[in-house]
Amino acid sequence: MVKFIHTADVHLGGWKQQPLQDLNLLSFKKVIEAGIEEKIDFLLIAGDLFDSAFPPIDVLKETFAEFKKLKDAKIPCFLIAGSHDSSVSGKTFLDVLEKAGFCKNVADYEEKQGKIILNPTIYKGVAIYGYPGKTSSLEINDLRKAEFNEAPGMFKILMLHTTIDKAKGSLPIESLEISKLPSADYYALGHLHIDFQYENFIYPGPVFPNNFQELEDLKYGRFCIVDTEADQKNQLRKIEVKIKEVVSFDVEINNALLATEKIISELEKRDLEDKIVLIRIKGVLETGKSSDIKFSQIEEIVKRKNAYFLLRNTHELKTKETELEFEIKETENVEEEIIKNYKDQNPSNFNQHILQLMSTLSTEKQEGETIESFTGRLSEEFNKILGQK
Repeated sequence: MVKFIHTADVHLGGWKQQPLQDLNLLSFKKVIEAGIEEKIDFLLIAGDLFDSAFPPIDVLKETFAEFKKLKDAKIPCFLIAGSHDSSVSGKTFLDVLEKAGFCKNVADYEEKQGKIILNPTIYKGVAIYGYPGKTSSLEINDLRKAEFNEAPGMFKILMLHTTIDKAKGSLPIESLEISKLPSADYYALGHLHIDFQYENFIYPGPVFPNNFQELEDLKYGRFCIVDTEADQKNQLRKIEVKIKEVVSFDVEINNALLATEKIISELEKRDLEDKIVLIRIKGVLETGKSSDIKFSQIEEIVKRKNAYFLLRNTHELKTKETELEFEIKETENVEEEIIKNYKDQNPSNFNQHILQLMSTLSTEKQEGETIESFTGRLSEEFNKILGQK
């Protein structure tokens, strides 16, 4: 049969801090290296190769260089767009990668008699099907109507960038019932940044953690190697991409005036050499305020101990006087909740497009792109959303 790598949620260009963006790219390079060393038949990327539909030019250059290595090794890459690297118009830099011959987007489908018919990409006796992820989980309703254009006798892979019911846990989000999906031999999933397996439904986790919480919980990136010819125990290997160790400090304080000394004391006890240092500061301040914490001194200590990078989180630090508590929420989810309530109270055809319009308005002008070209691109996407010609 076949041997392949399944990865997802690479999010190249996602980190704003350059040292962490470098690690993100290096993690992706490790995946490519592993594919070449393992002599895989192909690579699967189940959405969100990039963190946006139009990533920075420097990120694109590095990405193209890695895909060239894969192409030179004669290893094809099959992918789908995720909720981050897709756009309303459907045009992304994934199209550029495909036109350059570096990958194949397997999201090939058509609507017939109320059904979404998924067409396969055939390679070495394997039928690879795919459907893209969309903002606000708009792909879920489509996938409930999905059927295969069958490829009899072939090993079937279905690539999706969505949330399945068996994996969402207690998260208050919409999910896709796996019973609604057509039968496949392997489900290559992306979107949830978790290491998860239910039968043959697999989320490999992100190639590199994408935020503070993920660095705390996951510490490293992940991907899967699948070998259908291996014995049952070794058919699926989950690989951790260990580049830098993560050291976490969970510090609870009530006196901001003494906090600096307390944090430095904890830092002095640990080996920070070449490590990512995470400091989570929480508690209710009875004395002083958060600005009394001397972060410049803390950063100096971390630098002196030759740490790779420092990230701090004070979202759980509040004051007794105001009892203000900060919660980490995804901006997109907050917007969705507000808009949903508004749409329920003010139903109209136009209001159904608000989320898509907002997503388009967040599109950034790309380096070297003229204002005329940029406004034309936005106009084209607006017209498609509103059904204008």
